[in-house]
Amino acid sequence: MYSSCMSTPERLIEATRELLWERGYVGTSPKAIQQQAGAGQGSMYHHFAGKPDLALAAIRRTCEQLRASAEAALGGTGPAYERIEAYLLRERDVLRGCPVGRLTMDPEIVADETLRAPVDETLDWLRGRLAEIVQEGVESGEFTARLVPVEIAATVMATVQGGYVLARASGDTAAFDAGVRGLLSLISPAS
Repeated sequence: MYSSCMSTPERLIEATRELLWERGYVGTSPKAIQQQAGAGQGSMYHHFAGKPDLALAAIRRTCEQLRASAEAALGGTGPAYERIEAYLLRERDVLRGCPVGRLTMDPEIVADETLRAPVDETLDWLRGRLAEIVQEGVESGEFTARLVPVEIAATVMATVQGGYVLARASGDTAAFDAGVRGLLSLISPAS
């Protein structure tokens, strides 16, 4: 499943990321991690203090990857609308859902401040980044001055996360796509 050039810690982190996304914290047992990673128990405990330590490394990696993919779409110097559009239309596995969003629905992760911290930081970063871009659009006159950047940022995030939920519930990406198209039409600059 994993590249033969991946180190054992990398295989363990990647296996944990996948299992947390598919099964949640409780359903991600050390044995399942070891099996998926092709690593022995001794290797796991040599590199990580235990399941919470490994889960934290996996959650951090998941959050780093979300930030990188979001910034790839949001970064640059183009118009604010085009950058938000690029973020909303970027390639996603819609029916699988958001790996970070799924972590927010896991009671064990939400209850543990250490495990929850990277999730909170990532969502705060994304909300702030989106608000910055909307503010740029308002200041340049691209967007109407009545748009409140933090509210539009929250709306973008709610559209994406809610779209995942609706798509997963129906088994069809159409609900996600419709939400994105609707939001884009609402914030579309006046021509």
